[in-house]
Amino acid sequence: MNRLLEVLEEGVKVFDLAQPLAAETPHSPNHPPFRMSLMRRHGDMVREDGSSAANEMIVTGGHTGTHVDALAHVSHRGELHGGVSADEAQRGGRFRHHGVDAVPPMVCRGVLLDVAALHGADALPGGYGITAEDLAAAARKAGVEVREGDVALIRSGWGRYFGDAHAFLGHDTGVPGPTEEAARWLADRGVRATGAETIAYEQIKPGVGHALLPVHRLLLVERGVHIIEVMNLSGLAEAGVSEFLFVLAPLKIVGGTGSPVRPLAVVGR
Repeated sequence: MNRLLEVLEEGVKVFDLAQPLAAETPHSPNHPPFRMSLMRRHGDMVREDGSSAANEMIVTGGHTGTHVDALAHVSHRGELHGGVSADEAQRGGRFRHHGVDAVPPMVCRGVLLDVAALHGADALPGGYGITAEDLAAAARKAGVEVREGDVALIRSGWGRYFGDAHAFLGHDTGVPGPTEEAARWLADRGVRATGAETIAYEQIKPGVGHALLPVHRLLLVERGVHIIEVMNLSGLAEAGVSEFLFVLAPLKIVGGTGSPVRPLAVVGR
């Protein structure tokens, strides 16, 4: 078994697609920030043999940092995906239908659609609407086809601003993201999930903020496609990787609307 693990490690390269979670992690004003505090420090209690342990308490929203949206996250006219009553589903303080605990682990083909590279830019301008033609052209440029069951990741280059919360949130500048047309293009190809680098998987125009999120409605409610946000796609882009094994497993938060995740892209060396 140990030799098998060594061969696997030698034969593949793993790209970590998550951003770090810390107090300074940018977050949507609609969601609580991440906070961690050491509740016990080494030396607070020392055992007879001289050993000591530390632990922490973590407080965070399910949609803070790199995370996946469950289908329970968004409703339209009182209904979740498949016509499920949002009011009935959320009774009791957690979702009985479409919670994040119902999202199966994803071990499937992933594709990177590098729209920033398509336009010869380090990052798309704030407020840019990524179109269906952008996605189709990025796929052609990379030599990949978006297929049923895939996870499609869209790179705008916006991840370069992750270290500056104000710039990353982009309230004044707007934030690049897919339009409804682009989201429909992906859903029509049968993707199981799609992700991007920004806090909201949307075209956000300057000064608008997260007041209206039509792509979330289309994907989560109308088409049943999961959304992954605040991803780190720079490593894949720098390595020129456009097709890979995608691995993601949300925490089994019973009845939750989202979960922090650490998605991985695995490619042969």
